[in-house]
Amino acid sequence: MKRVLVIGGGASGLMAAIAAAEQGAKVTLLERNRQVGKKLLVTGNGRCNLTNLDQELSHYRGGEPGFAAAVLREFSLPETWYFFERLGICIRNRNGYLYPYSDQASSVADVLRMEAEHLGVKLALGNQVLELRAVGEMEGNSRTERSSGTVQNSMPRFEARTESWTYEGDACVLAAGSAAAPATGSDGSGYALAKSLGHRIIKPLPALVALRCRERFFERLAGLRMEASVRILADGKELARDWGEVQFTKTGISGIPVFQVSRYAVRALDEGRRVEARLNLLPQLEGEASPIEGSAGKPRAAECGPGLEYFFQKRLQSGGYKTGEQFLTGLFPGKMSLCLLERAGIPKGKRAADWSREELQGLLRLIRDFRTEITAGGSFEQAQVCSGGVDTAQICPQTMESRIVPGFYLAGEAVDIDGACGGYNLQWAWSSGYVAGLHAAGQAAT
Repeated sequence: MKRVLVIGGGASGLMAAIAAAEQGAKVTLLERNRQVGKKLLVTGNGRCNLTNLDQELSHYRGGEPGFAAAVLREFSLPETWYFFERLGICIRNRNGYLYPYSDQASSVADVLRMEAEHLGVKLALGNQVLELRAVGEMEGNSRTERSSGTVQNSMPRFEARTESWTYEGDACVLAAGSAAAPATGSDGSGYALAKSLGHRIIKPLPALVALRCRERFFERLAGLRMEASVRILADGKELARDWGEVQFTKTGISGIPVFQVSRYAVRALDEGRRVEARLNLLPQLEGEASPIEGSAGKPRAAECGPGLEYFFQKRLQSGGYKTGEQFLTGLFPGKMSLCLLERAGIPKGKRAADWSREELQGLLRLIRDFRTEITAGGSFEQAQVCSGGVDTAQICPQTMESRIVPGFYLAGEAVDIDGACGGYNLQWAWSSGYVAGLHAAGQAAT
């Protein structure tokens, strides 16, 4: 019976353990927490967005975007749906976002744990792996030689040392998570284990996180929520865009559309580039598509056409007698109206009909191109996931096996793949975990 060690009891680790055990392997799952699935319990605000019907590749990010697609072909969305229904999870479809019918993430964690226990997986809880060794590699079969191609035939065994015991296996799956949300036990320690076996680590940085801005006026905008499109530019070049409900905080911007583009801003800042966000506060008047209508869930580029100007001219015809603050009432929250007038240099008590053409054009430019300089992203503690991780160039996507250490597999957030909000990080966990566990047990995918 093949012995498989799985390091990490989160979504991908549980999936790997179940897949390996289904193939008859003797599986030991090592988890540093006293329970499995701790991070899983807080996904989707506790409701667990299992996956998404829209599986376009643009929702998966990393150094090699095509890597995720190859893995997802091995264990796809339909197979994921069937897998969870087989375990007892009824699936609820909310506009393409798939949730357990119970609306409880604990249901998902529970059925995974129950299935693992049913299959005889040994859950070694409260065991943090301090050292991982691949023992018995063929002499001369160096990591440098193996890094240029596929794995060699030399099969080491693995020793995972914890504080109280050293566990042995014929294969090992590293599913220890990322450095995001360390309160759930995901502290980035898996990177060191992978590195100790010779793997390159793409610098992990927070992703799906709020962004901090330089301007002081955000202190006055704190608490506002507005529909807007968000573009991220680095040194003047657009990196990403999205739209939805943007939240304004004391220090900057947050909300789902900001989370979606945050990984690009944070990585550009880490490279020393100048990063700014540009918000269109009335995107629907500028011909921008909604996330549902736009390609890959992203709005199309707005043309500075007549939409906004026409709208304001019609508004001036009926409300030109109003002061600037009054004129914007019903269009923007009061705090945003005052901020726009101040930034446009328009006295708030000046009648709209008396605005000069330059004042009106300045206001319209601000509405469609509200700029702010990004100074930082949120911390690892505030991030939902990380970008970066084990370099996918050193992993075979059809099996999730390391190209440099045979018998060593990787899954989930430990790998340099991160997903957008909407169930994509969990789909990556299910697919990569299942593929890794299946092949760690020595079986080929069907």
